Amino acid sequence: MLKVPGQQKTNRRKHHAGFSLIELLIVVTIIGIIASIAIPNLLASRRAANEGSAQQSMRTIASCEITYLHTKGSGTSYADLPTLGTQTLTDANLSTGTKSGYTFVITPVAGNPPQFWAYAIPTVTSGFSATGTRRFALSEDGVLRVDTTLAAPADEAAVHLMPPSGQ
Repeated sequence: MLKVPGQQKTNRRKHHAGFSLIELLIVVTIIGIIASIAIPNLLASRRAANEGSAQQSMRTIASCEITYLHTKGSGTSYADLPTLGTQTLTDANLSTGTKSGYTFVITPVAGNPPQFWAYAIPTVTSGFSATGTRRFALSEDGVLRVDTTLAAPADEAAVHLMPPSGQ
């Protein structure tokens, strides 16, 4: 084949821009590794935030019960959670009984002196979607108690058997 001056070779490969399959697989693998590290930490942070919210909600319940006892309860009775909500002593979320991945229950006990006990347990207790790893409880003594048993306490005596928070 004779080369004619001024004539260019036309069968050259055209350059295609982009990533090769190997490069894409490496990027996907790196993203998977980062996700496997980050997701458990994110879930642990969410559980810790839920538990912090539950502790504060239990403190709020204690304050609301004291306020109710000395105002609407006339010094003779405590109230359940819906009643505290009706009296606008708690926020709308807490008065429903479920807030930030926890279920809240208050049991007022009639008598002289009046008593109450309240607890909070996680709504989901196992697996990746667990909303908490501890339960919280208190009674009219106002001491926040905590342990890792994820069942509702049977009565006020069971609440008093739980260790105080911070010990």
